[in-house]
Formats: sequence, structure tokens, C-alpha cells
Amino acid sequence: MIIVPVKDGENIERSLKKFKRKFEKTGVVKELRARQQYNKPSVLKRLKMEHAIYVQQLHNNED
Repeated sequence: MIIVPVKDGENIERSLKKFKRKFEKTGVVKELRARQQYNKPSVLKRLKMEHAIYVQQLHNNED
């Protein structure tokens, strides 16, 4: 359960924004989307490797 402390006189929109941020950090939506279809372990490994290569290229381009 996500608990968001709300101060007296705090704006409702700000509280809702805090809630949304906490909800995003939990990764519930991401997990639900991942569970909608089964991905073979080999496919997951390949995607993870492609992502690592992409990130490494980004770091190399910064320098």
C-alpha cells in the first residue's frame, strides 16, 4: 500500500503528483505490462544485451 503524507493546507494536485511518483517507482504498471505476454529467456537476454550496448554507446559518445 502506498502512503502519501499530506500536510495541512497542501494543494491536492501536489499530493496527487507525489502519489503518482511513488506509484511509478514501485514498478507495478511496468510489471503488469511485462506479464501480459510471455517472453522466452533467450529473448530477454538478447534485449538486455542490446540495451547494455546502447547505454555503453551513449556513454562513449558523451566523451
